[in-house]
Amino acid sequence: MHVSTFIVTCSDSRNAARDDSGRVLREGLEAAGHGIAGTLVVKDDPEAIRGALESAREAGARAVLFTGGTGIGRRDCTVETLRPLFEKELPGFGELFRMLSYRQVGSAAMMSRATAGTYQGMILFALPGSPKAVRLALEALILPELGHAVRELSR
Repeated sequence: MHVSTFIVTCSDSRNAARDDSGRVLREGLEAAGHGIAGTLVVKDDPEAIRGALESAREAGARAVLFTGGTGIGRRDCTVETLRPLFEKELPGFGELFRMLSYRQVGSAAMMSRATAGTYQGMILFALPGSPKAVRLALEALILPELGHAVRELSR
């Protein structure tokens, strides 16, 4: 099943030209046959993140992939912005991501707060801002289950 997706990069330091993680997501999703309903780069700001989510909903996305803002930095707020909106949280996504990440980066994996959940008929993924971490989450977890997850949302 091919899914309409939307990519949101949450960063105070990146713009569309310097969005390596967003590019990794776009290329990986397109290579797997999924459509891209839109992409945005927004500041690490709750209002901007919620606005991007609304843009994704209006564009008809069924999956929204957020990259950045999931660490423990002072400005990181993606998780705090999205988690209260989740109708159902998928804790297994974050648990599995940190397990896989641990194999690559060791104990620093515990600082990732990657998470996923559902919201208004969409599945939301909050990923780290690192291109390597994004590639890991996309290839090992998201792409193998994206169609299945969206089908489950429709049941």
